[in-house]
Amino acid sequence: MLALAAAATLALLTSACGGGDADNAAEAASGEQQAASLPEATTYGEIPNAPKDPEPNAPTEGEVLHPTRELTVHDAVDGNPIARLPVKQISSPTWVPVIKREGDWAQILLPTRPNGATGWINTSGGAVESAENDYLVNVDLKSFSLEILKDGEQIGKWTVGIGEPDSPTPPGRAYIIASIEETVNDYSPIVLPLSYHSNSHETYGGGPGTVGIHTWPDDSFVGKANSDGCIRVTKDALDALVKLPLGTIVNIV
Repeated sequence: MLALAAAATLALLTSACGGGDADNAAEAASGEQQAASLPEATTYGEIPNAPKDPEPNAPTEGEVLHPTRELTVHDAVDGNPIARLPVKQISSPTWVPVIKREGDWAQILLPTRPNGATGWINTSGGAVESAENDYLVNVDLKSFSLEILKDGEQIGKWTVGIGEPDSPTPPGRAYIIASIEETVNDYSPIVLPLSYHSNSHETYGGGPGTVGIHTWPDDSFVGKANSDGCIRVTKDALDALVKLPLGTIVNIV
């Protein structure tokens, strides 16, 4: 999978500098090979050299981006390539929150390990669709509470279950990366995977240890730390959460 626009731009630049057709083809092929070797920025990926989220619980301006094509993720503005951001995450379109802007460049939160990974993408040339997300989810681990805000106003609050002491729910500025209709297990009709991962489990049921929000067959979890790290919610809470846009920040403290 290639950053075709970037390869085409590289070919034009080298041609303008006087390189021959053979040189252009060789450089383009080298760039494509380098791009293909980068890890995908998905919940299955790991980008150990990604910049860390500088303010893990700070509010954002609400901008979320959807790549219209696979984009290269950099470690800084005009920096080194570190990953590829695909158009889809799991079975949902990719939407990522913006935490900083510098002209055409946007620093985004990534859905990979380690938790709090970020990167920079160039948004020029129709590379992304941009939208404003007015919603925010706050999870307070001490009080076992989850609230949904719209434009800063609370529109719902519930008592939830969280990770047990041996597999705690990781705190930080996570976000909803997908909405999955559950077909294997019967504990929740819909699962909302987050961009964060368990720090104590490398896998959940064969998956990459992604922390998610879901219901449970009964309400025995309410107000307790008894999950493997996921956030368990009541049915009415899930009904409200599934209406939120992808890319919605879930601020866990």
